[in-house]
Amino acid sequence: MRSLPRNLDTGAASALTIFLLPFFLFLTSCGGNSSSTIMLQPDFSLTSSPATVTLVAGGPGQTISVKAAPANGFVNMVNVAVTGLPSGVTAQPATLMLTPGTAQNVTLKAGSSAAAGNANITFSGSSGMLSHSATVMATISTPPPDFSLTVAPTSLSLTAGAAGASVSVTATAVNGFTGTVSVSLSGLPAGVTANPTTLSLTPGMVQSVTLTAAASVAAGSSTVTFTGASGSLTHTASLALTLQLPAVTAVPDVTTYHYNVGRDGLNSQETILTPANVNPTDFGKIGSFPVDGHVDAEPLFLANLTVGGAKHNVLYIATEHGTMYAIDADTLTQLWRTSVIPAGEAASDDHGCSQITPAIGITSTPVIDRSLGPNGTIFTVAMSKDSSNAYHQRLHALDITTGLEVTGSPIEITASYPGNGDNSVSGRVVFDPSQYAERAALLLLNGNIYTGWTSHCDAGQYTAWVMAYSETTLQQTQLLNLTPNGHRGSVWMSGGGLATDSDGFIYLLISNGDFDTTLNGNGFPSQGDYGNAMVKLNPTGTLSVVDYFNTYNTVSESNADLDLGSGGAVLLDVKDTSNAVHHLIVGAGKDQNIFLADRTNLGKFNPSTASPDSNIYQKITGQLAGRNYTTPVYFNGVLYYGSDGDSLKAFPFTNAKLATTPSSHSAATFSHPGTTPAVSANGTTNGIVWAVQGITNSAAVLHAYDPADLSHEYYNSSQAPGNRDSVGGSNKFITPLVINGKVYIGTPNAVAVFGLLSH
Repeated sequence: MRSLPRNLDTGAASALTIFLLPFFLFLTSCGGNSSSTIMLQPDFSLTSSPATVTLVAGGPGQTISVKAAPANGFVNMVNVAVTGLPSGVTAQPATLMLTPGTAQNVTLKAGSSAAAGNANITFSGSSGMLSHSATVMATISTPPPDFSLTVAPTSLSLTAGAAGASVSVTATAVNGFTGTVSVSLSGLPAGVTANPTTLSLTPGMVQSVTLTAAASVAAGSSTVTFTGASGSLTHTASLALTLQLPAVTAVPDVTTYHYNVGRDGLNSQETILTPANVNPTDFGKIGSFPVDGHVDAEPLFLANLTVGGAKHNVLYIATEHGTMYAIDADTLTQLWRTSVIPAGEAASDDHGCSQITPAIGITSTPVIDRSLGPNGTIFTVAMSKDSSNAYHQRLHALDITTGLEVTGSPIEITASYPGNGDNSVSGRVVFDPSQYAERAALLLLNGNIYTGWTSHCDAGQYTAWVMAYSETTLQQTQLLNLTPNGHRGSVWMSGGGLATDSDGFIYLLISNGDFDTTLNGNGFPSQGDYGNAMVKLNPTGTLSVVDYFNTYNTVSESNADLDLGSGGAVLLDVKDTSNAVHHLIVGAGKDQNIFLADRTNLGKFNPSTASPDSNIYQKITGQLAGRNYTTPVYFNGVLYYGSDGDSLKAFPFTNAKLATTPSSHSAATFSHPGTTPAVSANGTTNGIVWAVQGITNSAAVLHAYDPADLSHEYYNSSQAPGNRDSVGGSNKFITPLVINGKVYIGTPNAVAVFGLLSH
């Protein structure tokens, strides 16, 4: 072969080589020199597998394996593009870069909007001037109508012989399903009954089944299966059920405000105090434990706790001087005492506000986690003032057996939140510790301590803060401002606690403040301002508002300081005559109305005056004689309220609706701020309603009433001769703690203790 001319450029040489190559191959095939090499061009082939797929609209994707097989020494990368995708069908990834011999996957997926039909989807591979393709036949099908079935909660504990618990059952439509779903139960252990035993569900509508364990059931665990059927479709949902035996003569712990996170004020395990022995002869004041400041927080109680090597029933007391006490609840001897005010600081002054006076240290009721840490932990918030007149808010975690701060405690409370409301800087609302007090009782939920913050009267710039801190690290985990672009609003509730239900939602009432009457498309305030509202929060992930209620005249009520948030909230589950369970929240404020909202639909805001507040489950008007600064209690289907200057009143439920007039009331009236009662009972029997009467710093009186008829009084502390049962001075918003045969009442300088007298 003659050499190419030297002046022939490289490109021409390459082109000539390509042109002459077939000629050389022809010569070789026609008997040329047998030692000549056949020059085959490097190439590749493209394959895809499988060759056919079926894609269900809205369903899972299908995986296609794409591979470039090398030939004749081919080593280059191959670019692959996907074409021919019908509308609504996607490929992920949409392009590939293949190494010869190595397969890669592409996922084909049909969105819910994809139309049924067939399509050839092409995988086109190229490398330089080489190109090859492979085709997959895709069939897109529309899924048939279907439904899913869920239960909440998914796990439940029942106590033998105790009241039943409800399970919510929901059928959710899928792909346009419109049928009715019949639900049956299986797997119920012997002695456990369901009411009703079957359900007929309309998709999207929640129904409840109440499971009750008879006194004869054996302890153990089982799985209850809820089976939903509609035509040929069936789906199941499972409930992990635990059966436990009641504790024999066990004394319950009181680790949070009003006995439980529903804040219903009921101790249903009181076996010592009964209507038969609570009388001036057998019952009275048995002691008093002096403390260094006002006791505004409700005392807490732990049974049979080992402290200093011995078992004690322990009472925990917090004071406005910033001191925590642990005392033997029976002998009233001190076990430990801890000041949570740092050296060089003092409890805060009262900021010229009479709501918390004369000092602000520990105001809210603490909360206890008996299982956290080596011995258990009590959490509290304290306010203080340093030598530079700077104010501090700190969260403290103390060992329940020693009173010592645990590792990482205390933590300084700081916060900022997006918004342009009171005390905002550069588009963020800043938490000023001097402007707030932590009055609402602490809530422990899912490993977090939730706090709510109020103002000093209505003075200064403040907004509505809710903050959460990890109980293990004490670091802030969640933050929400409920008037971030407004003025005022606070979480006061007169010492009532943030409440939570079995589904894990948080409920609270907000005091007077800005509310955005302009709503977004979902009916929520356009600027996120919820002044004077009843609010439901979702604590999962980012703390957020998922529902709310505001009165039709909320703006004028806030302007007149007639806020809903002056009282505390209680969560109730009541049944109607068909045994359907209604999940309710109850609250009342300064406008003297009682509001009941369905926790599954609080009602939001409707400014219509044609039928005021018809968007709420129920509204009771004209029955509270004064403004309400109290948290009600609930026992045996009756709600008990004691507003400012009013008698204590009983409102029974009938067919899941509250009576519009009280069934009975006390002879005594309760001066400002009214009374927050408590109820003790042994199950549903031997009930007693306890209430403290008095004005701040004046003599207080303890009353014990018949819950079936409040005009029937079992006892009051002024009946005994010689001032034997004097409570001492009275504090605002205090609620009596009734536990293990004793009644504990906070006063301005002590905790008074009542119980059975020795004769």
